[in-house]
Amino acid sequence: MQVMKWSVIALAVAAGTTQMAVASQQSESNGFVDDSKLNILSRNLYMNRDFRDNGAGGSEAANGQSYREAWGQGFIGTFESGFTQGTVGVGVDAIGLLGIKLDSGEGRAWPDVFPTGSDGKPNDEYSELGGAIKFRVSNTVLKYGRQFVALPVFSTDDARLLPETAEGVLITSDEISNLTLNAGRFTAISAKAEADHDSIGLEEAYFVGGTYSFTDSLSSTLYFSDVQDAFKKYYGNLNAVIPMGDSQSFGLDFNIYQTEYDREFTNTGSDEDNTIWSLAGSYAFDAHKFTLAYQKSHGGFNGNGYLYGIDGGATVWLNNSVQYSDFFYEDEQSWQVRYDLDAAAYGVPGLSFMTRYVSGSNIEMGAGNSDAEEREWDIEAKYVLQNGPAKDLSFRVRQAFYNATNGLDNDLSDTRLIIEYPLSVL
Repeated sequence: MQVMKWSVIALAVAAGTTQMAVASQQSESNGFVDDSKLNILSRNLYMNRDFRDNGAGGSEAANGQSYREAWGQGFIGTFESGFTQGTVGVGVDAIGLLGIKLDSGEGRAWPDVFPTGSDGKPNDEYSELGGAIKFRVSNTVLKYGRQFVALPVFSTDDARLLPETAEGVLITSDEISNLTLNAGRFTAISAKAEADHDSIGLEEAYFVGGTYSFTDSLSSTLYFSDVQDAFKKYYGNLNAVIPMGDSQSFGLDFNIYQTEYDREFTNTGSDEDNTIWSLAGSYAFDAHKFTLAYQKSHGGFNGNGYLYGIDGGATVWLNNSVQYSDFFYEDEQSWQVRYDLDAAAYGVPGLSFMTRYVSGSNIEMGAGNSDAEEREWDIEAKYVLQNGPAKDLSFRVRQAFYNATNGLDNDLSDTRLIIEYPLSVL
């Protein structure tokens, strides 16, 4: 695991002999107004989750609630200005979110989709508005304020009606050709079903890391993060896509996290560690792609292995993190087999299909308890209109069937129907 502790600065030094970025993004700026963009994403989401054990087990089925259902309309607006011209460019970004409840109820309430009041009923609507100021010098951008983040050690979630947002500072640098470096410090996260400034309870998280592309088909990533009073994380990735003639390729994707938990976070009286890694191999030909993945978790505490959420609800860049489960429990090992189809090769452009099956075992459930197992089968289809006045309108269906044994005690189905339409205003 020592390789995981290499300094990201060392990565930059190692790449120092590569060609410096030739063109400066700032020197090519067209100005604050001319480079501005305003986009609005309309998202209609229906979800239901049927706990077939009638609420007898599992944390989500607590209090005897055996069924959850939510239907809503969301609007995600993003404004990105250009940068003023000159050595130092200045700009602003803004985010506007609005979620409207179309259907749900007290007995079917889903706090993960709509915020709920003190009476247990979901709110009719919720909204959020935030902004950020940004500065650019050459090919380096510093952005401070409310924003979306998608990095392996700090990643806001967008798996429900509205996405999470985070508040803090993020630096992105592309000064060296083929090398992207990031550093950031964040102090608040607004959850995907909340409008509060910091509904997660984040005190402080900072991180540094980057990705280097050796070739067009081979890249490596290293990151480090420290979340106050929670944990430190090291992340590594190696991704390769090997062409094998016309319409054929072989891919490899390796991800690994090492997490060092603070004793205040574990409540065990001692520091605990977890290492989790996944390796996926894929073979693609024509319209078909087959993937086989293996994931292994080492260590943890009280049945917990790899934990995330306080550092963003999508901070789980692992191959066996799927629709419902992440297969990340203490000492768990899991296998996945997956098939993807692009129907464009059969005369239906815009239509895609995916199905996968994941099986996990050897889950440590604590002293006196036998090991647990879990399984999940996912089916997904998506269609995107290719032309006409409703071009880019998409329809997506996601279905998951999940069951587990020996202490996890979940047996459920998860259904999601998603209709999205992106509108470019500027």
